[in-house]
Amino acid sequence: MGADGLESLSARELHDRAVRYAVRHGDFGFLWDLLKAIPAAEAASGHGDETANDLSKISALLSDAMASGEGRLGEALRPIYLDYLGKHPDA
Repeated sequence: MGADGLESLSARELHDRAVRYAVRHGDFGFLWDLLKAIPAAEAASGHGDETANDLSKISALLSDAMASGEGRLGEALRPIYLDYLGKHPDA
């Protein structure tokens, strides 16, 4: 799917495609980058109180990663998904 097609997808759809592709291809670099981006995205999406807790709890970050395509957090992470999927058109 080209970049124009990706732009029309929801944050949830982008998240699902990017995470599914990364897991299927063992792209732990992308997954790690996603985990590192979540605290800043939470702060940008109005959930700054969760940022400090997430930094100290890996399980919270993993949980967030699985749900990071939802709502304002998903929208804050949208550029990451678009960039990743744009580099992997077969995703």
